[in-house]
Amino acid sequence: MAQCVTKVQLSISCTDLLDKDIGSKSDPLCVVLQSVGDGKWSELARTEKIKNCQSPEFSTKPVIDYYFEKVQSIKFGIYDIDNKSVDLNDDDFLGGFECTIGQIVSNRTLKGPLELKKGKLAGKGTISITAEELKDTRVVNLEVEARNLDKKDLFGKSDPFLEIFKQGDSGNWQLAYRSEVIKNNLNPVWKKFSVPLQTLCGGDLNKPIKVSVSDHDDNSSTDLIGEFECTTAKLLGAQENAVEFECINPKKKQKKSYKNSGVIRVKSCKIDVEYSFLDYVMGGCQINFTVGIDFTGSNGDPKSPDSLHYISPSGVNEYLTAIWCVGNVVQDYDSDKQFPAFGFGAQVPPQWQVSHEFALNFNPNNPYCAGVQGVVDAYRQALPQVRLYGPTNFSPIINHVTRFAYSAAQQKTASQYFVLLIITDGEITDLNDTRNAIVQASKLPMSIIIIGVGSADFKAMEFLDGDNGVLKSASGEAAARDIVQFVPFRNFQNAPREALTQAVLAEVPKQLVSYFKLLGLTPSKPPQQTTT
Repeated sequence: MAQCVTKVQLSISCTDLLDKDIGSKSDPLCVVLQSVGDGKWSELARTEKIKNCQSPEFSTKPVIDYYFEKVQSIKFGIYDIDNKSVDLNDDDFLGGFECTIGQIVSNRTLKGPLELKKGKLAGKGTISITAEELKDTRVVNLEVEARNLDKKDLFGKSDPFLEIFKQGDSGNWQLAYRSEVIKNNLNPVWKKFSVPLQTLCGGDLNKPIKVSVSDHDDNSSTDLIGEFECTTAKLLGAQENAVEFECINPKKKQKKSYKNSGVIRVKSCKIDVEYSFLDYVMGGCQINFTVGIDFTGSNGDPKSPDSLHYISPSGVNEYLTAIWCVGNVVQDYDSDKQFPAFGFGAQVPPQWQVSHEFALNFNPNNPYCAGVQGVVDAYRQALPQVRLYGPTNFSPIINHVTRFAYSAAQQKTASQYFVLLIITDGEITDLNDTRNAIVQASKLPMSIIIIGVGSADFKAMEFLDGDNGVLKSASGEAAARDIVQFVPFRNFQNAPREALTQAVLAEVPKQLVSYFKLLGLTPSKPPQQTTT
C-alpha cells in the first residue's frame, strides 16, 4: 500500500468569473473532485458560497492526503449558487480546472484559466490554488547521560537504556522514544537523538513527560532502575547549561536511607526545525529526471515477439510501461520538463561502435526530450536504428548524471535533485565500477531507480539496493546514504500499474531529504509552521 507522505491544505481563489445573475454578481462556490480511476471522480470538498463576488477568495481549505509516488488528478468546479439545493445540476457552471496535486505542490501556487469545457475558456476567469503542508516540523534534539546508576546484575554492572514517555489524553503513559542499550556501564552516555516535538509532547511544552532508565536483560524482563517526571520546557533548560534530575525508583523511595538510583544529566536540549520533502519542493527544488535504457543483445531481436524490446500491437512493452509509470509522476516536479534520455550496450550508427552512453535522439549535444512522451518517441525511433550488442555497463550513465549532480552540489543550495531511471534486462557486467559510481553519487543530490525487466537473475541489482546493507565500493568505501531502489518488473505484471509506480518511487522523498539534511541545507523559501 502507498504511504501518505503528508496532508496538504489547499487555498482556492478566483478572478474575473462569469456573471450569470441579472441585476447582481454571481454567488460562487467551488467543488473539489478527486480522480478515483476509470474516468470517475469523487467529491472531496466544497467551499462556502460567497455572495455577489466575481473574484472570490474561499475561506474553506480542503485537506487532501498527498502521495509523491502517485499521479493524483484533481478537478475544481466553480458554480453560481442561486438556491439551497445541494444538487449542482440546478446551478450555473462558471468554469473548471483540472491538474494534479504534484503540479500544485511543485509550483506552490498554481494558476490557470477556467474552462467551460475542454478548449473553451470561461471568459477571462482564472483560478489559483496554493498548497500548504499541515505539520509541525519541530524536533527536539537531546544529549543525555547518567552517573552512579544502581547495579542490577549479579555478576556485572547494569546494561542501561533510556525511555521517554508522553502523557496520553486519558493520563496513560505512551512510549515516545527508546535509546540503545549500553552494556555493563553505570555511567552511560547515550548517542545524541531526536524526537519530533509532536511525538514527545503533542506540541505542548508544559505537558508532563516521564523519563526512565532500565536495565536490559536478554533472558528476562527489564528491570527499572529509576525514573522522573518533568516537562519538555524543563528539559529545554539545557539549551544553555546542562540540567540534572534525580533518578528515583518508586519501590525504594519509601526507605529512609534511600536517596536516589543515580542522576540523569541532560547535557543539551534544543528545538530545531526538520524540513520535509514538500518543504524542499515548495521551496523551489527541481527534480531532474534522466532515463537510461538497456539495448544489450540479451533482450532479443526487437522484431521478435519474444524480445523484451518487441512493441506489441497495442503499442507497449515492459520498457515503455516503466518509462510511463515513473515519468508521469516525476515530470510534475520539473518546470521545463526536458528529460535527457540515453541508451547503453548497443552498436550505434554510423560507425557502429558499442556505446554505453548514447543519446536516444542521437544528438549528444542536446539529449533532452520534451516530457515523458518525448522520451517514449525517442525510444521508439532509436530502436530500429541501433544494433543490440553488449556488455551491460551501468557506470558510464551513472557517471554522466553524477557530473550534473556534482555541479548542482557546488551551489550549496537545495535547488536541484536528480533521479536516474535505469531499465535493464540482466546482470551488470561492470559491477565494481558501478559500485564505485554509486558510492560517489551517494554524496550528491541524486537517486537511482533500477527496474529489472524480463526473467533474468537480478541478484546483483538487489545487492546494490541499500535495503540489503550498506553498499561499499570495490576499495571498501561505504556509501554516504542509500540512494538505490531496485524493483523487478515481473513482480507487478498482474498488478495495477500504480503499484509499480508506488514501489519504485516510495523512497525518493526520504532520499532527497536525507541528502539536504546531511549538508544542513534548508529550503530556498522556508515554510510557515502550520499544525493540525
